Amino acid sequence: MQNNSKGLTYAEAGVDIDAGNRLVDMIRPAVRATRRPGADGEIGGFGGVFDLKAAGFSDPLLIAANDGVGTKVKIAIESGLHGTIGIDLVAMCVNDLIVQGAEPLFFLDYYATGKLDTKVAAAVVKGIADGCLMAGCALLGGETAEMPGMYSKSDYDLAGFAVGAVERKGLLPRDVYPGDVAFGLPSSGVHSNGFSLVRRIVDRAGLAWNATAPFAPDMNLARALLEPTRIYVKPVLAAMKRTPHIRALAHITGGGFPENLPRVLPKGLGISLDLASFDVPRVFRWLAKSGEVAESEMLRTFNCGIGMVIIAAADGASEVEAALRAVGERPVKIGEIVEPEEGQERVIMRGALGL
Repeated sequence: MQNNSKGLTYAEAGVDIDAGNRLVDMIRPAVRATRRPGADGEIGGFGGVFDLKAAGFSDPLLIAANDGVGTKVKIAIESGLHGTIGIDLVAMCVNDLIVQGAEPLFFLDYYATGKLDTKVAAAVVKGIADGCLMAGCALLGGETAEMPGMYSKSDYDLAGFAVGAVERKGLLPRDVYPGDVAFGLPSSGVHSNGFSLVRRIVDRAGLAWNATAPFAPDMNLARALLEPTRIYVKPVLAAMKRTPHIRALAHITGGGFPENLPRVLPKGLGISLDLASFDVPRVFRWLAKSGEVAESEMLRTFNCGIGMVIIAAADGASEVEAALRAVGERPVKIGEIVEPEEGQERVIMRGALGL
């Protein structure tokens, strides 16, 4: 092929194909570590293959979810702490699968940047692989896009795509009735929602990312806020194998309790929550105080300490609680299913958060 020395190249336009190839080689060991029955954990092809039969399913339904991590990624970029943001990416997707009773099978990621820094990208993908190991799913593939002019050189953004499967008879939610009990599972912190407000509060407080976190004096602010989203998959799957009385689950993400709980309730039913029943982590108390954020705004923006809600049949609630404790969880009874009066909100808040 003739080479025109005066012609422009893709590299001169800002896209380095060789760097992309180096990245694939750098992340290959992390991807291989996520192998599981049904997937071989190799990358580099045009698509990934998953064998449902090898994974042990007989009559499966496939469940798919996709998400990102929002502006939490800006804290990773500005602080230079890239190692855990990939865990958030996986968590935000697989936690949405488990609420339908699905076991996550495989994950794909999309990494877009203005200028590919292979060390940064490798750290991010290593975090994604770590998240996949926590969720028990294979990192089946991904895409890296270098887009100068779309992003500034150091900026990047992430998107994740997860697919899971559930036997047809195990699909959630199912059979929710008045009197059923709601248990909350603790969050690890802010998770990956509300970070535009978080960053605004940090800016208002005049704090640098390397300043000591006011709510966690043993670490700096960036590291404390980058605490990754909890992945609830393995303990919840284990609990569901111990008891048939889990009727529904709700992942408490953007929109908090008011937006996420009604999504898993039948028409005509609501939930009465006791806000004083669970501890509110220090990070939320600091955000509320420093930002002068009203309780109602906290509840519709953040998880406020509860990252997953499990609804148990009334006559099996004690069994569900015992099953959750047996797999290492710390469930807290936070409310029960009710029939709201006409004109009443479907999520009824009682008491007050400990802000």
